[in-house]
Amino acid sequence: MNSIIYLSGGEHHKQKVVWLNFGFNTKISNVLKQNFNARWSQTNKCWWVARKGFNYKKFKALLSPIAEIIPIEKKEPLQNKIALPKGYLEKLEQKRYSPQTIKIYTHYFKEFQVYFRDTDLYTIKVEKINTYIHQLIKEKNISSSQQNQRINAIKFYYEKVLNRTKEYYNIERPHKEKTLPDVLSKEEIYKMIKLTRNSKHQCIIALIYSCGLRRSEAINMQLTDIDSKRMLVKIRAAKGKKDRYVQLSPFTLELLRNYYKYEKPRKWIFEGVNGSQYSAASVLNVVKFAAKRAKIKKRVFPHILRHSFATHHLEQGTDLRYIQEWLGHGSSKTTERYTHVSKKDFSKFRNPIDDLNSS
Repeated sequence: MNSIIYLSGGEHHKQKVVWLNFGFNTKISNVLKQNFNARWSQTNKCWWVARKGFNYKKFKALLSPIAEIIPIEKKEPLQNKIALPKGYLEKLEQKRYSPQTIKIYTHYFKEFQVYFRDTDLYTIKVEKINTYIHQLIKEKNISSSQQNQRINAIKFYYEKVLNRTKEYYNIERPHKEKTLPDVLSKEEIYKMIKLTRNSKHQCIIALIYSCGLRRSEAINMQLTDIDSKRMLVKIRAAKGKKDRYVQLSPFTLELLRNYYKYEKPRKWIFEGVNGSQYSAASVLNVVKFAAKRAKIKKRVFPHILRHSFATHHLEQGTDLRYIQEWLGHGSSKTTERYTHVSKKDFSKFRNPIDDLNSS
């Protein structure tokens, strides 16, 4: 059976484009790239070509033999038209997966359904799923992290929803990329806070850094989680559904008190419009703009503050076990990567190049 290509008009990066939505097909992709300068949109999860100069007759002549072409008035990703298998979403919710994990799993599994839309999911063999993952790696250059997430989304269906044994499913996992986290200096973080005039934004930066928080942990934090008498911050139901306590710094407490005095949040420490929970996108913008004001050239994002918290603690001699507990890591191996970033022991050694001038 031929594949189906859905055509629709739209706009991308301020230019008019034709969206090309179809299931994974190397033959179609190659024809598009060679004859129409087609490109992949990571945001919209489909191919596109500039509308200017687009030759529909040529397109139809080249693609009709291998695909059915269906123009549609408004672009809508195919996965939006496909319902999840019965029990998939319910099982995710029953197992108390986080909203973000549910969003990722359902999105990737719907893409899996689009690819195998002409096949009964129940009958798909491991070899075909391996081929699907391999095509994603080849055609879209997905990261090892995304590859693992897609595999987990598929495994969840076969193992948790259909209750098949783990032996049924055995996709080879990618080697984990051993990248080192970027960190900021204490001076850079101090500049970010001091050059930020909004008291709420100051507190966001200070709290994430001083407590080593994930972005989701910061926006989920409530007023009752700040214990100023014991100088502790409680982080509830974090990753892995575990609670933990982190030290509250006097510097951060002072900023929080000043912020509370004027803003008067009611439930969440950081509130948006009408007392709603502050959004993850707003936290990202706060951190990015603060870094821009501080003239920091490297790419800065909320998680870099968490990386910096761990690294700075290591550099001042804090025991790794405490850092592991504060970060909420289940394994010490996760925390140990910060030992490769810390400059704690670098001062003990002399670089050989510094001897050249004296010889």
